[in-house]
Formats: sequence, C-alpha cells, structure tokens
Amino acid sequence: MRTILIIFLAIHGIIHLFGLLKAFNLAEFDAIAQPISKPFGVLWLLVFVLFSATLISFWAKYDYWWIIGIVAVLLSQFLLIVYWQDAKFGTIPNIIILVSIIVAYSSWSFSRKVHDETAQMFANSPTSQKSVISESMISDLPDIVQKWLINCGMVGKEPIQNVYLVQAAQMATKPEQKNWTQARAEQYFTINPPAFNWSVRMNMSPLINLVGRDKFEGGKGAMTIKLLSVVPVVDAQGGEKMDQATLQRYLGEIVWFPSAALSPYITWEAVGDSAARATMTYNGTQGSGVFYFDEQGLFKKFVAMRYKDASDAEPTRWTVRATKTAARNGLRVPVASEVSWQLDDGDWTWLRLEIKNIAYNVR
Repeated sequence: MRTILIIFLAIHGIIHLFGLLKAFNLAEFDAIAQPISKPFGVLWLLVFVLFSATLISFWAKYDYWWIIGIVAVLLSQFLLIVYWQDAKFGTIPNIIILVSIIVAYSSWSFSRKVHDETAQMFANSPTSQKSVISESMISDLPDIVQKWLINCGMVGKEPIQNVYLVQAAQMATKPEQKNWTQARAEQYFTINPPAFNWSVRMNMSPLINLVGRDKFEGGKGAMTIKLLSVVPVVDAQGGEKMDQATLQRYLGEIVWFPSAALSPYITWEAVGDSAARATMTYNGTQGSGVFYFDEQGLFKKFVAMRYKDASDAEPTRWTVRATKTAARNGLRVPVASEVSWQLDDGDWTWLRLEIKNIAYNVR
C-alpha cells in the first residue's frame, strides 16, 4: 500500500509538470486544450514541486508529510477548477491522496494524544527517594511472593518507578478466527500512582488497520479503538466494570515490574504453597486475582474473574500465562505470554505477546 501511494504521488506530480511545459511552449500537452499562461505555468510547476516534496517526505517517513500534501492537493484542485473542462478527472487522484492525508493526520493525532497522556501520567508520578529493596522489606509477604521477588532478582535493587514496553502481538478478535492478526504495541506504566497507557496498531489487511488505546489512570479505565485511525469503533470511558477490569489488567502485569508487589495499594494472601491472591484497591476501584508460581518461584500464570465487556452480567475467568521467562535488565520476567478467556465451550486464547524491549525508570 505504501509503494502504491508513492507511485501514485509520482505520476500525479509529473502530470502537473506538463502544464509548465505547455505554458512555456516547451512541449505539447493536448490533454488541456485551453491555453496556459506563464504565471499559471509557474503554478503548475509549484504543484509538481509540492507533490515531489510530499513523495520524498512520505518515503522518508517524515511525520508531517501530510502538511505538504494538503497544500499540494489544494493548489492542484485550484488549477483543476480553472481548467475544469479539460482537467476535471484530475480530481479523482486528488480525492484519493486527500483520503490518505486524512488517515495520516488522524494517525499522527492519535499518536500525539497518547504521547500527551503519557507525559501527563509521568508528570503525576513524583520521583521517590532512591532505596534498595531488602529481604526485611518483603518479610510480611506470603512465602511464595518472597521467593518470587528474590529469585526474579528484585531484592537488592532499587524499586521500579516507571516502565516502558514494546510488544509484538498476535490477536484473535473472535473465538472462531483462524488467522492471527499481527500488531505492535507500546505501553507505559507508573507505580505510584498506579497507571498505564497501552497503545496498539493492528494490520487487519493491506488496506485496513486499527489503532487502539487502553488506559488506567486515577483508578478509572478508558478504551478507544479507531478504524484507519479515523472512524471510532470503541470509545468507552469508565464505569464500575471497566474500571475494575482495567485495574485487574494492571495488577496482572506487575510481573514485568515486580517491586510493585510492595505497593501500598496491594495486599497479599497465601493460597497454598505455590500461589497467592493479590487484592488491589485504588481510588474507589478494587480487583483481585491469583498469582501462580513454579518450583523456582518464578511467575507461571495469573487468574482473575474479570469483566470481558461492560455489558456482561457476570465476570469471566481470565488467564495470563507465561510461555517464556528470561533475564531483562537484571530481572527474570515473562517475555512471552498468552491471554485467554474461559468460554462455555472452552478456553479462547485471544492474545499472544512477546516483549521486544523493556526499560525501567526511563526518566
């Protein structure tokens, strides 16, 4: 699709060059029978230059290529109106390019919104005094949680204050879906106060993509999904069920930043020898789930009764299962996982995640 647009811009731009050639009697341009004055010939040249600049900036992945493109389209359309009788069909490529520009602008606007939200989230998270986590600091936790924090490498290190993640994702948006949808996601966390901002881009087909943002902040959840970054598909804000479900997501994902187990908003209760229930309460929202660990005390899975949708009458069993654990920045954390819902006819694994990059205390 990207290659097609580059070719399209090149051809449409070159066509405008013929207006200059005809105006200065450098070549015949029979497609436009009307005479073209030299001042208008210069305008045709200018449009050619603008479309060329649009092509180059788009090819170079310049974030603001659409600004040059919109100027090129508007000036091109002005010339087409002046020479409407002969050049009216040039409106079609202008419309196609304009649609591409609208999608590009919407994508930029979405990314900018996520950036601003994340910046505000970090601004609301003051930098705490640096210290080192000791075994005495975790002594009140269930034995298995202590074992996890020791064996994952958290003890002896400074508490994690914020996190940045890059994830490669495969998604199945419906239980009957056979082929996985590829996606790329970025996620930011703060620990005090607890918050996250997760944004994703999914390629549904060569022509169709979705962008989404899932957010937990101030104890409230919010979700936005847009088709082609333009058309709203989901725009949900808050509500008891969404707030709880989003909080539970945050709780289940602390395995990427284990020092959050010491958060004052989280309490722990042993469940046998190899599991512990965590209950998180923050700003009027509460949720819980059970963490399961292997013989080494490393995270195995997280299970919670969680609302799949705000319209659900009852919560559904939700499981996050680690499929690979590895050392990242001195900590042993899950670097691959699967997420599933328990349906009446069996488990629906709808998400596979692989951590491509993880950074702590990024500011």
